[in-house]
Amino acid sequence: MGLRLKIILNPSSGRETARSNVENVLSYLATKGSIERADINYTAKRFDAMNFAIDTDPDEYDILIAAGGDGTVNEVVTGIMRSEIDIPVAIYNSGTINDFATINHLPSSPADFARMLEDPEIVKVDCGKAGDSYFMNVLAAGSFADVIYNVNPDFKTAFGPIAYWISAMKDIPSLNSSHRIIIRNGEDVVDTDAVMFFVSNTSSVGGFKNLMSHADVTDGLLDVMVLKKMERSEIMPLFGKILVGDHINSNKVIYFQAQDITIEAPDADSEITLDLDGERGPSLPIRISCVPRAINLVTPRKENQIR
Repeated sequence: MGLRLKIILNPSSGRETARSNVENVLSYLATKGSIERADINYTAKRFDAMNFAIDTDPDEYDILIAAGGDGTVNEVVTGIMRSEIDIPVAIYNSGTINDFATINHLPSSPADFARMLEDPEIVKVDCGKAGDSYFMNVLAAGSFADVIYNVNPDFKTAFGPIAYWISAMKDIPSLNSSHRIIIRNGEDVVDTDAVMFFVSNTSSVGGFKNLMSHADVTDGLLDVMVLKKMERSEIMPLFGKILVGDHINSNKVIYFQAQDITIEAPDADSEITLDLDGERGPSLPIRISCVPRAINLVTPRKENQIR
């Protein structure tokens, strides 16, 4: 018996490469006689992917495929988590950064993706929760999140991950803008002026594979990194440390792991909005926690992983 697939597809993602990639995957599976059913749900607006995921009967399908950018994946995961659907999820990310796909060795070519569906290894991975929202990769706030929102889409498509950092360099005068934040991790408290902070499920953020060097999607913990207020002259040296993976040792960086934290910005004179997997999320104050082994992720078997 062949595979029964439900596909949630953002047809405009990756300059419409998502649609052609899915068509090629299905053609490959059909040629091999490996598919029984494929129902494609096309998204047209925000929350379509989440609602399609919520409306999934796990008895009807073997695998749920999220095909699109980080926003599509985030909505699918949110739908699964909110409705507590227990179904293997395959992620075919056609976005610019693809941190989660990269760190989990998820294939990018249609043939490799199809072969993964035919002979998958299911790994139970953690998911981050922020208030009533969810994230698979990273939550961020501060200047980094502002950079994400302000990058021109065509520039991002042309230059990929480096587009964010080129924009960051251009905006150096504003990158030393800080807010006092208080992070509570059990009895431990971090109270500092921060330029930005990240709460990550994986080691790769913004195209930098080891930005959160201790992170592991299966350890039941989230990795927290705070960049403290700094002088303009200290910004470029810190970026240099980030490039070589030595930033955790900087006196401008606070780094720790936690299962459950709260973050607030008591002195902020305006709302501080969070970025969840590249999408605008809730605001501070907020409780953030790790939901361990929450998602049944479809991955290639180790012998088939492309590194």
